Formats: sequence, C-alpha cells, structure tokens
Amino acid sequence: MTFVATNRMEWLFRRVKEAVLLSAFRSVLLVSCLLLVLSVSMYPGLWSIGVQLHSALTGSYVPGHHSVLLIDSPTEQAAKDIGRAIMERRLAASINILSRTSTMYYWKGEIQDASEVLMLVKTKTSRIQQVIDFVRSVHPYANPEVLSFPVEDGSLSYMKWMDEAIPDD
Repeated sequence: MTFVATNRMEWLFRRVKEAVLLSAFRSVLLVSCLLLVLSVSMYPGLWSIGVQLHSALTGSYVPGHHSVLLIDSPTEQAAKDIGRAIMERRLAASINILSRTSTMYYWKGEIQDASEVLMLVKTKTSRIQQVIDFVRSVHPYANPEVLSFPVEDGSLSYMKWMDEAIPDD
C-alpha cells in the first residue's frame, strides 16, 4: 500500500511542478508580449530619448536622426510662403531659400527649361512625411519636387539646436 501511495505522491508532485512551470512560462510570455507592444507603441519617443542619451554619453551623433529636404518652387515669394508656413508649424529648424536656379526636366515627354527657387529644409527625419504632406497640400506645382537626404554627420551643437527647435513627435 505504501508503494502505491508513494507513486501517487510522486505523480502528484510531478503534475504540480509541471503546472507551476507552465504557469511561470505563460506569465513570462505575457509580460514579454506586453513589453513588446509598449515598446512598439512608444517607439518614436523612445528613439528620440535614445538618440539624446547616446549623444550625451558618447559625445557623438547618431546618423540619420536629421534630414535635409530639397523642395523646388516657381518663385521666391512662393518659396517664402511655403517656408514660413513650414516654420510656423514647427516642422523644421531652418530653411534656406536659394535664389533662381536653372532647371531641366522631362514633362509630358518633352525636355523643359525653367528657372526655379530651391529650398533646403533642415528637420528631424521623423518629420519628413509631415513636411511632404504639407508641401503637397499648398504647393503650386501638381507634382512638386520634395527629396530628402539623411544627415550622416555634422556639428553636434547645431544638431542639438535642431532637436530643441523642433518639438518631439
């Protein structure tokens, strides 16, 4: 009789141990999934904090955190109007407006020659889509040129100033 009781006790201990391990595994899995969801939903804010911490601790720049956009415009006044509106929306830290440039492009199968004004828009990479959407909504061209280039390196103090000038997402 004691042999049967011992086997039952061993079986019971094994079952309890398996249940505890399974419960612990489920808890760890649940916490991991919650952390993953939280991380993904907070990614823009975490990225910004991470970039600032990296820069402060190492004294270096994280490539690609800032970008320069090239935007064409038919006139200097149109460029100033678009540029001022971008600045008022705090989508850029700085905009340079370069006087008349000579431009050649294909339009409806023909080579066109034109004179345009070029804007250099300095912003956070995370703001590019907002700038593009805004420019497309107000630009006089049906298909305005808006090209972005990531900043790979530069003056750390200038990059810090850009971060301060453009609010986080």
